[in-house]
Amino acid sequence: MSRIVIVGGVAGGMSAAARARRLDESAEIIVLERGPHVSFANCGLPYFVGGEIEDPAKLLVQTPETLRAALALDVRPGHDVIAVDTAAKNVTVQTANGLEVIDYDALVLAPGAAAVIPAIPGITSARVRTLRTVDDALALRDSVTGGARRAVVLGAGFIGVEAAEALAASGLEVSIVQSSAHPLSPFEPELAWLFSQELRAIGIDVHAGATATVIEEGAGHDMVVLSDGSRLAADMIVLSVGVRPDTASFERAGIACVRGAIVVDDHGRTSVPGVWAVGDATLGVDPITGARHPVALAGPANRAGRLVADDILRPATARAIPPALGTAIVRVGSLTAALTGANRAVLHAHGIAHTTLHLHANQHAGYFPGASQIHLVVHIDPDTGLLLGAQAVGTEGVDKRIDVLATAIRAGMAVDELIDLDLAYSPPYGQAKDAVNLTGMVGENVLNGTLSLWYAEDLDEVLATSLVLDVRRDDEWATGHVPGALHIPHTELRERIDEVRERAAGRPVRVMCASGVRSAIAHRVVTQAGLDSASLSGGILTLRASLGSRARDVLVVDAAVR
Repeated sequence: MSRIVIVGGVAGGMSAAARARRLDESAEIIVLERGPHVSFANCGLPYFVGGEIEDPAKLLVQTPETLRAALALDVRPGHDVIAVDTAAKNVTVQTANGLEVIDYDALVLAPGAAAVIPAIPGITSARVRTLRTVDDALALRDSVTGGARRAVVLGAGFIGVEAAEALAASGLEVSIVQSSAHPLSPFEPELAWLFSQELRAIGIDVHAGATATVIEEGAGHDMVVLSDGSRLAADMIVLSVGVRPDTASFERAGIACVRGAIVVDDHGRTSVPGVWAVGDATLGVDPITGARHPVALAGPANRAGRLVADDILRPATARAIPPALGTAIVRVGSLTAALTGANRAVLHAHGIAHTTLHLHANQHAGYFPGASQIHLVVHIDPDTGLLLGAQAVGTEGVDKRIDVLATAIRAGMAVDELIDLDLAYSPPYGQAKDAVNLTGMVGENVLNGTLSLWYAEDLDEVLATSLVLDVRRDDEWATGHVPGALHIPHTELRERIDEVRERAAGRPVRVMCASGVRSAIAHRVVTQAGLDSASLSGGILTLRASLGSRARDVLVVDAAVR
């Protein structure tokens, strides 16, 4: 009988343990967990803090007792692995009763990641908590129910935003502080503006481009001092500025790590024979860029744990662990924001050529009550049309579209192949031409030259060198337009094309509308009239979001509308 020792539970470790038991009834499987809970819902912690999940027992997915009864697993909470001897094939464990040495035949490392604690004066205040464990969540919930009125969340990643939203929904005054230009930094700026405004709409004070420089402890409350000079009173402070792989003891054992993350091959094997690793502490390969970095997501950790168990017990038939696309989703007030694959900044950083598509398609049939837009940004290879990344923000239907696009990227599909996807349609659920199908149609038109695009970030250059042609209706034009633009509704364009030619006076024509649909039609008219033309990707909806707070200074609004 073989002994499999697994260091760390939760997603990756428990998935490996459960799969190993299903494959081998005779194996001795020991799970060593540093904390008191071996299988809990990390991703549910913010929702418990905010009160949406009322019973803390719901956070405990499994207990040592249920795991022993169902899977005959030897689960040992309160067991901290402090050393590994890969030559002797044993681990040294700190327990409440002292040190213990446990031998293994196969060792799986799933230590996860630890919260980054920045070197800020006052960071040790009792009012500062991370949100990584059940105990963290219980302590923060006690603060909420115990009369806390003001909360400051340091860090606006996924957990930080979820915590801020949950606390605001509980009635607290919430400030969120983020060092980057906007919350949820992996999102494109034009989408980030939408959920940043939603955060403000639900009462959250957003401090972007700022960091905490000191926490001043007080008798009644603390004061968080920011780099921009702001002073934020806080009854509770949630620290969520990032995580780091929790691997020091394994690196000391000679297991290869890069920037603290364990190096693994595509079966989860480490540099040491007989030792595997999964989860947040491992170094994954980005499928778009080839870069190596950790992916701190539960889904990839769960799937990798299962495949590692296969490699231990059925190596001849074990499938490789696929690189994670980083597909993720988050609720922000009434909005949902989701992403998959690479964003524009990552593509630029790795020198990967790309074309970006912006769409604002309805989540279901426009004539059915409750239709609302899904704001989509999709990056494609300009030569092959291969999908490189996608992001979406909207009130409904975002999850479905991002999941389809993530599947398409995994399948190596080109954008024009999205046209042919046979997606479920009924007026309450979608459109006959779904947002995903429409993405394919726009992408195909760009690839074959039927459609040329210009972008919101090029506005200054366009104003200096081109004629902007706005083809919206009169009432839309009045609500805000680009200075110096020529206004001709698209239904009148064919009869007035000579006006365009005269005003252009040999310059390129850059067409725009509300979302890019009518300007694409107008672009074909202008192009076939012999003029140099391009359509604004995403229309003025994307332009406004890209300009952000500058929109009111850049766009001209008719006096009657002001």
